[in-house]
Amino acid sequence: MNIKTFSIGGIHPEENKLTHEVATQVAALPKQAIFPLSQHIGKPAKPVVQKGDKVKVGTLIAEASGFVSAPIHSSVSGTVLKIDTAIDATGYRKPVIIINVDGDEWEETIDRSDKLETVEAHPELTPEEIVSRVKEAGVVGMGGACFPTFIKLTPPPTAKAECIIINAVECEPYITADFRLMMEHADEILIGLELLMMGAKVTTGYIGIETNKPAAIELMTKKCAEKFSGSKYQVEVVPLKQRYPQGGEKQLVDAVINRQVPAPPAIPVNVGAIVQNVGTAFAVYEAVMKHKPLFERYTTVTGKRLQNPGNFLVRIGTPMKDLIDVCGGMPEGDNKLLAGGPMMGKALTSDEVPVCKGTNSVTILSDDEARRKEPQPCIRCAKCVSACPMGLEPYLLAKLSEVKHWERAEQEKIVSCIECGSCQFTCPAHRPLLDNIRVGKTTVMGIIRTRNAK
Repeated sequence: MNIKTFSIGGIHPEENKLTHEVATQVAALPKQAIFPLSQHIGKPAKPVVQKGDKVKVGTLIAEASGFVSAPIHSSVSGTVLKIDTAIDATGYRKPVIIINVDGDEWEETIDRSDKLETVEAHPELTPEEIVSRVKEAGVVGMGGACFPTFIKLTPPPTAKAECIIINAVECEPYITADFRLMMEHADEILIGLELLMMGAKVTTGYIGIETNKPAAIELMTKKCAEKFSGSKYQVEVVPLKQRYPQGGEKQLVDAVINRQVPAPPAIPVNVGAIVQNVGTAFAVYEAVMKHKPLFERYTTVTGKRLQNPGNFLVRIGTPMKDLIDVCGGMPEGDNKLLAGGPMMGKALTSDEVPVCKGTNSVTILSDDEARRKEPQPCIRCAKCVSACPMGLEPYLLAKLSEVKHWERAEQEKIVSCIECGSCQFTCPAHRPLLDNIRVGKTTVMGIIRTRNAK
């Protein structure tokens, strides 16, 4: 077996796939669903409902408000309580639509059958029709970045797509939602990949999976051979070395096709690749073949002290507290609640924060696991430089951010940081490297946007 990986940096955090063998269960409907209008990169969606309106599962409740934006559909049936603000995963109050749940009535246009729909049975599916259905369904990148999927399928004229790479790496040490999705819905994922290749007008596809998921590698390899043998599509399952952050777009492109994506504003399609999360491929299947908007997703709820960690198919808008309660409730003592995994997840101030399109995990760390050690002076060991998968100098970027030398920080390519946390993880002096770099990156990007607007 030829095991590939990316070429620069990387670390190997302790693996805690506690829910690896736990089959996905359907989460109960919430009593009240909260829909943030910013569940994607770009402009927030614009409400098309108002207080008192009745909605069904799949009803459009907010439309895209710009090119880089995505519509939002109700995941529940009931009555719109109000359009208000609520705390989301960023920790700030943001606009939301709140719906009181009543029953579970679906829009009649959604195909709720278990029948596997194939491309051959749908001659009406042109590339344009596929992209249109994906756009209308509000499908976004479900690995966490939440970039509207239809935009990736229609790259600018200056870039030509050559392949689709499905990101099934799941390199965060706790998360297993993508693994369970592959084990339970391999056929739908492969049809989703086929639709993505059709939409992007390419015939080459790859599925990158780390070697800590041998069952998924075996299953997807077998299914690919059955489905694509003799067809015009060339699809390969690529086993990848266990290494964080292999799931980063640029690292995955490097590992799978050995091409390096230049610094921003360059993106993977500039070297011929369109990267899509495995959950996105499944959502594309449902959007195109079942006329089902993106209103539910696979999510892991995990933590060493959690009584019954698990994987769930959960309606978007469900408060995280509902899922935690099903798993036995918040453990006693001080805990840190994360939307996402311990490496790139965001710490939350409330368990009432709702599951959104990008919520691949709800992780609970104990105080012992989460508490940081006291920062010490930098010892110039350069471990952060060796660990950085982008070839940056994290100690320097952190110091430049600390002293507000924004021009130099831009010159040192601070905007290339993917915020993976490898530098901070590996620092023997426990320096808050990523914390400072994040502040600097945000500031420098703001300066760049202001400069470009003039």
